[in-house]
Amino acid sequence: MVIFALEWCEFCWSVRNMFAEAGIAYDSVDLDSVAFQESNKGTQYRAALREITGAPTIPQVFVGGQHIGGASETFDAFNSGALQAALGAAAVPFDPEMSRDAYSFLPNWLHSR
Repeated sequence: MVIFALEWCEFCWSVRNMFAEAGIAYDSVDLDSVAFQESNKGTQYRAALREITGAPTIPQVFVGGQHIGGASETFDAFNSGALQAALGAAAVPFDPEMSRDAYSFLPNWLHSR
């Protein structure tokens, strides 16, 4: 389970918060972190990620090498049960009792008022 993310991104935080609530362990590749600043690695990885996925947005989530998508696609996959199926197939543990709407993890400024 890998998430390509940005440390400052609210959508990345939302996905991470959902993963925490669902007990999903993951590795995070934070493209804007100090570790990726040298030789502009973060920008290079992001360009390669866009080429692989066809998506310009961050975060991008992968389970067992399978591309799930960005925040919206990951939330849709969780809400439909497809993410849990992918996690099970990849032997990634999660809390099957967590049934909260994944979109509820988005920042409050995005929720309808």
